[in-house]
Amino acid sequence: MARGRGMMVGMTTAPGQVPVAPQPLRHPLDPDPARATKARAVFALGLIGALTGLFLGGVVPATVALQLARQARREAYASGGFLTGAAWLRRGEQLAWTGLVLAAVSLVVAVVVGVVRLADAPFGQDFAPNVD
Repeated sequence: MARGRGMMVGMTTAPGQVPVAPQPLRHPLDPDPARATKARAVFALGLIGALTGLFLGGVVPATVALQLARQARREAYASGGFLTGAAWLRRGEQLAWTGLVLAAVSLVVAVVVGVVRLADAPFGQDFAPNVD
């Protein structure tokens, strides 16, 4: 190591890799990065929506999860990078959409089964064969 140079200047993470870029200094008054509390709520509601999606009960938590995700993304953008939890938001949104798709599929299946059963039912009153 040459004299007068800092320890991080020529440091690499492994042989043959690009040197590590120096991190910019943070202002002392900047807040510490913190995970958004809505991120975990979005994930939990999305998970509930995906698990109960087949029973049509997943529509409500999935819809709430998508609305909370919108709010959390706005807050994270406004915070300038000090709110984290984007991965939790992304997973929660995916689970919420999965719950909504499962609810839609189960609704379509129920309608198709109902139409088929209705088509098999006789129309009008069914009299016995010996009644005029």
